[in-house]
Amino acid sequence: MSKYHCIKMARILFVLVAMLGLSACASNNLRKSEFEPPVYEVLPPPSPINGSIYSSNYKMSLFSDIKAHRVGDLLTIVLVEETTASKSADISTDKNTSISIPNPTILGRAVSFGSRTLETGVDTSNEFDGSGSANQSNSLDGSVSVIVEQVLANGNLRVRGQKLITINQGDEFVRVTGLVRPEDIRGDNTVLSTQIADAHFSYGGRGVIADSNSVGWLARFFNSPYWPL
Repeated sequence: MSKYHCIKMARILFVLVAMLGLSACASNNLRKSEFEPPVYEVLPPPSPINGSIYSSNYKMSLFSDIKAHRVGDLLTIVLVEETTASKSADISTDKNTSISIPNPTILGRAVSFGSRTLETGVDTSNEFDGSGSANQSNSLDGSVSVIVEQVLANGNLRVRGQKLITINQGDEFVRVTGLVRPEDIRGDNTVLSTQIADAHFSYGGRGVIADSNSVGWLARFFNSPYWPL
């Protein structure tokens, strides 16, 4: 094998190894547990005040519903997401250009060079017709419990949580983050997903079923903008 062929094979192997590394990184990123709720420190209960049953260190609510309001409290998000988008466009252009320059005359005689004259004519026509349409519909129903990870100065709650379900040879997960107003929390300690600000919902999976529904890394490379053909 010549030196040129060896260099060419080495370049191909380098590209394949690099793409395999990127694919492995993407798979590892999916398996990271960075979305799991943080671990909160468990503090010992304060000592009761002598001579009284009530303690100001404990929250007691006899007439109001129990709702999430502190860091570490649980809140149930009711997913009622449904989006529909439609877009269409039609473009039609037509342009005609016509230029005619007659043969000039000098002293009443037409200028000619043998059988040829200086008469010139240009006639162009350009037409373009284009159309496009796009339709997309998404729906997400269900519920997922989240944990309050931060209470802002205005009382709003920053929540985060996920639900992971293992079915056969694959995992399905739903992840939710966002801001919740305490006023939007209902009496059963639930809030609609449409009432969450800065909301981020993720639904996906990993495993045999998810892998069978995804495009391989080599096919993604050939379909990417980096492929010159």
